[in-house]
Amino acid sequence: MKLATALALCLVASSAVPASAAWEPTRPIEFVVPAGTGGGADQMARLISGIAEKHKLSPRPIIVVNKAGGAGAEGFLDVKGKKGDAHTIIITLSNLFTTPFHTGIPFGWRDLTPIARMALDQFILWVNADMPSKEKPYKTAKEYVTAVKVKPTSFKMGGTGSAQEDQILTIQLEQALGLKFIYVPFKGGGEVCVNLVGNHVDSTVNNPIECASHWKAGRVRPLAVFDTQRIPVAEWKDIPTVKEALGADVHYLMLRGIFGPPSMPKEAVDWYVAFLKKVYDTPDFQKYLTDGALKPAFATGAEYVKWVEENEQLHKELMAKGGLLKQ
Repeated sequence: MKLATALALCLVASSAVPASAAWEPTRPIEFVVPAGTGGGADQMARLISGIAEKHKLSPRPIIVVNKAGGAGAEGFLDVKGKKGDAHTIIITLSNLFTTPFHTGIPFGWRDLTPIARMALDQFILWVNADMPSKEKPYKTAKEYVTAVKVKPTSFKMGGTGSAQEDQILTIQLEQALGLKFIYVPFKGGGEVCVNLVGNHVDSTVNNPIECASHWKAGRVRPLAVFDTQRIPVAEWKDIPTVKEALGADVHYLMLRGIFGPPSMPKEAVDWYVAFLKKVYDTPDFQKYLTDGALKPAFATGAEYVKWVEENEQLHKELMAKGGLLKQ
């Protein structure tokens, strides 16, 4: 009887515990941002961290760490070196492509584990609304471009990093309209817009969210959006496309995606996919997309990988045309 009772107790105990419990983080998650503070990537990473804490979506805290050195190379190489680590993730902008193409660092997106695309970000041509350093405030993109043509090489275009998205767009604009800017690189999008407010540059191609607060305060003015259609959200919808404003079909969308280290365990990838979808579906994140004029574009798995493959080739072509590929 004693033996039978013991066996029965063992069976009950074993049936109460799953054969393999679902994976979840067991220590703080390091969330790497391969860009400076205040920019679009930094803002999204910190928002995700805050939403996770607010809604108790993660059993462990998410710690945002900026590793912007070398146009993001510092962050990419750090995560690449953490093979199999289930407690590190990285948010990527399009420097996922531009940095290795321009610098030749031993890194490519295939060195990471794709997790989820959270959104696609727009770009806008901005100028100072009050006291520009050249002559007068510019109310339209056409007025600004006319002024640049009158005084070539005297207008400064601010942007994030060298040979990254902002400089690619600047070169596209130059080539399409016969312009020439002095391109001034900064560490992050937040710093770029602050320098526009301070009249240290004449224009920028910031993401909407990076200049939104300064726009609402009346410090900067959006002249045109680099997309095939207007931003269909609230006050953003009144901003013309570059094609509408200037007749040049210059458009570009930037990745806001999440990756893990190489060989991240599948069960960890599955947890992060589910976690990020929960974050994406919160009212907080949806408001962020609307306020910042980001394009909703959640994707995982094969759909995400296909998009990354196609955009890797697109960036190679754009950078070749702009003379930005490492020789």
